[in-house]
Amino acid sequence: MFSAVDQPGQYFILIRWHPGYMSAPHWYETDRLCIVLSGTWWVASGEDFAPESTVPVAAGGFVRRVAHTPHYDGVKSTDREPAIIALSGIGPIHYHLVAPNQPGWRKV
Repeated sequence: MFSAVDQPGQYFILIRWHPGYMSAPHWYETDRLCIVLSGTWWVASGEDFAPESTVPVAAGGFVRRVAHTPHYDGVKSTDREPAIIALSGIGPIHYHLVAPNQPGWRKV
């Protein structure tokens, strides 16, 4: 049986990123496996938010988010369509912002 992200066990979720939005640098306690189903997902690792440093992951691409590694991602405002991402991992997950006093989402 698959669980919700806040419950123990494996989860599968779909995320839709709309153009012009990215997450702030954050991390999780467990690895996450990500497959881009459509669109282009822009990703980077690190504690400093630098959307110009992100790299594109096109539909069919795979990203492994390593536990305890700060990262951020989203879709640039120049893209025409949202990106749909399939995520899987072991829950429960806890979202840790690198800078908790900053917003968790950024308009780019």
